[in-house]
Amino acid sequence: MARLPRLTLPGYPHHVIQRGNNRQPIFVGAANYEDLLGLLSENAARFGVAIHAYVLMSNHFHLLATPSTADGLPRMMQAVGRRYVRHFNDSQGRSGTLWEGRYKSTLIQTERYLLACMVYIELNPVRGGLVAQARDYPWSSHGHYTGLRIDPLVTPHPLCWELGNTPFAREAAYAELVQAGVSPQTQAALTQSALRGWALGEPDFVADLQKRTQRRVSQTAAGRPFLAPREALRQPTSSIKSK
Repeated sequence: MARLPRLTLPGYPHHVIQRGNNRQPIFVGAANYEDLLGLLSENAARFGVAIHAYVLMSNHFHLLATPSTADGLPRMMQAVGRRYVRHFNDSQGRSGTLWEGRYKSTLIQTERYLLACMVYIELNPVRGGLVAQARDYPWSSHGHYTGLRIDPLVTPHPLCWELGNTPFAREAAYAELVQAGVSPQTQAALTQSALRGWALGEPDFVADLQKRTQRRVSQTAAGRPFLAPREALRQPTSSIKSK
């Protein structure tokens, strides 16, 4: 059975996962991390892709990105992937493949899952036992959203502006969301939707998506998406407006 093409539509946030072949390291030192960030920044601008959140782990990376065109995201990922493999192989004196096949991705419902996906992405190093807190990990977008640094790669989604009326209020509210984390059910939903390529959102959202593409967007014939429970985020006291 032929594999489905990736579900990619302009104007929607997409959760992207790219893994190393056989879970081998894709970064060895700081120069490798910086190299990939530079390639992402260059090609996101080149192909009209806004990167809202990211984390670079030792053997994989996650992105949350919104393409402005139908082919912007795949063209960006192709350009970054090819050039990074060359740079990495040259730096390590190796040859051959680096990636575990094609990158995995799908689009998510903004109001329902965007902030949850950001939190999920930036908590990867904590779940992996690399750091005690997200703020301690240098290779993610977390520092940008909590006022630790300005990250030129990051383009905040408009929904982030609803976290507060001032930069300080937004930073504090976002830090609180990350501290609260996401439920195991939401974590599983975000992971599996990206790996399987099915849209993640409410039934009405998925039904509307299906009208916009000939590619099937959900696994079941009835069109019901892979849903997490209502609590996508373990939201602390009124940090954001309810949707």
